[in-house]
Amino acid sequence: MRTKIDQGTWLRKDHFKLFDSFEEPYYSIVADVDCTVAYQNAKALSVSFFLYYLHCSLVAVNQSEPFRYRAEKGDVYLYDQINVSATVMRADKTFGFGYWDYKPALADFVFEAQAEIARIQATTGLTVQDKGENLIHYSAIPWINFTGLTHARSFSYRDSVPKISFGKVVDKDGIKTMPVSITVHHGLVDGYHIGLYLEKFQALLNA
Repeated sequence: MRTKIDQGTWLRKDHFKLFDSFEEPYYSIVADVDCTVAYQNAKALSVSFFLYYLHCSLVAVNQSEPFRYRAEKGDVYLYDQINVSATVMRADKTFGFGYWDYKPALADFVFEAQAEIARIQATTGLTVQDKGENLIHYSAIPWINFTGLTHARSFSYRDSVPKISFGKVVDKDGIKTMPVSITVHHGLVDGYHIGLYLEKFQALLNA
C-alpha cells in the first residue's frame, strides 16, 4: 500500500522540486557502526551475520518515514512497507539480485531470505525482476573496509530507491565495526534523516 503525498501542503515541496530537477539528485554518506553485540547475537542464534544485520537495517528503514518516500514521475508516495532487493553471490563469484519481503520477526525474515538466496544461487545471470519501488537496494562488500562508495547508475532512468551497502567488519581491541554506505535522493532524505536512521540501526544492533 502507498499514499500519495499532497505536495501543496508538504513541507519538503521546495526541496523536492529543486533536487528532483537535478541530473544527479543522489548523494552518499559513509559511517561506521558498532556491530560487536550484533555479531555475538547472530552467532548465539546460529543465524547468518549478514541476515542478522540486514534485518536490523530493514527494521530501521521501516521505522524511518523519509526512507519510505519514493518519487515517481513528479509525484511522491509514502509506502507502508519497504522490502529487500539484495545482491547474492554464487559459488562461481557471479551475483544475482534477490528479492524478499520485510518481516518484523527475525526468524520469519531469515526463513524467507534463505529460500530466496538458495534460489538465486541455483540460477545464472542477474535475475532482474520488476518488484516495484518499495525496496532498498542492498549490497555487501565484506572484503573492503571502505570509506567511500559510488554506484553505477543510468541517468536516463529516474528512480529514487535508496541504496545501502555494508563493508568489511574490523575488530580492534574486541570492538567490531563495519562501514555502511547510504545513498539517497536529496529531495526526499536529508543528512539529518540519515543520522536518525543510523541511530535506529545502531540501537537495533546493540539490542
